[in-house]
Amino acid sequence: MEKVLQEYVVKIGRVAKVVKGGRRFRFNALVVVGDSNGQVGIALGKSKEVSEAIKKAVEKAKKDMFRVPITKDGSIPHIVQVKKGAGVVLLKPAKPGTGVIAGNTARAVLEACGIKNIVTKSIGSNNPFNLAGAIIEALKSLKNREEILQGRGLKQ
Repeated sequence: MEKVLQEYVVKIGRVAKVVKGGRRFRFNALVVVGDSNGQVGIALGKSKEVSEAIKKAVEKAKKDMFRVPITKDGSIPHIVQVKKGAGVVLLKPAKPGTGVIAGNTARAVLEACGIKNIVTKSIGSNNPFNLAGAIIEALKSLKNREEILQGRGLKQ
């Protein structure tokens, strides 16, 4: 049985190259792919067509998926703050019933990941590429309870 993956298009950018006959447009697409069960990947695809850029990004994101530790109540194990470029993101665990309190970019990544209760704050730049990168780094830096105890040399 193949797992069902959700795809979120975060941003589609249009880039123009001015040539003798006018402008040549190319597109880039920032896409998040997740299984809503702790796995998420993000990628940037570029092409002359929007649909082709999205398709490339989805394929790349599927290859770059990683696992995120999620608690029983659908939150993250601890507070984390990460800076990527000029984008700084703060992720805080929340009680059940809170929901996903986040901006567009953060919401796409967290919902694809399967996190249900979280509070996020974007500090600094609101560039979706840097924010998405910062959120991914923050999620990669999360450790579950067992990993923390093992690092301290304690038993559960």
